[in-house]
Amino acid sequence: MAGGDAVRADLEQVFRTAWPRVVAVATRVVGDRHRAEDVAQEVFLSFARSSVPAGEAAGWLAVAAAHTALNHLRADRRRATREEAADRPDPTTPDVADDVVTRDERRRVRAALGRLPRRQAVALVLRHSGLSYAEVAAALDLSPGSVGTTVRRAESALREELTRHAPNH
Repeated sequence: MAGGDAVRADLEQVFRTAWPRVVAVATRVVGDRHRAEDVAQEVFLSFARSSVPAGEAAGWLAVAAAHTALNHLRADRRRATREEAADRPDPTTPDVADDVVTRDERRRVRAALGRLPRRQAVALVLRHSGLSYAEVAAALDLSPGSVGTTVRRAESALREELTRHAPNH
């Protein structure tokens, strides 16, 4: 389909159709729309160079978005500690404190997600991004009947990770 350096003939149509879902999947992982759009751009560049059939593009792009976003998440771990120290708000403002708690919880969930086995993390992200069991099954080459089990195991593993790395109160 894609030959040499030629642009895929189907790229624009696939892009228009799949962009919102790719960004949504990436946003679920990285938690920030701007970063998710950066991930989506990487994913579409990879798709543009690929020979993935247009009929398989939606699943391929969703999985690629989850994998790429997880890679970004894992690469950002070291930076998160430095940013956290520099981003401490005034603790006397209750609304800001609530925001910090919420932000910290999201950061903890993302960090725990990054520690899960890749297949579990991707299945969880795809399912919670709105993909149906059939779409997750097709994207991850699973039987539709095993998607629920895979997602439940991933949710359980995520809870275990959150408990294991819970702040000491």
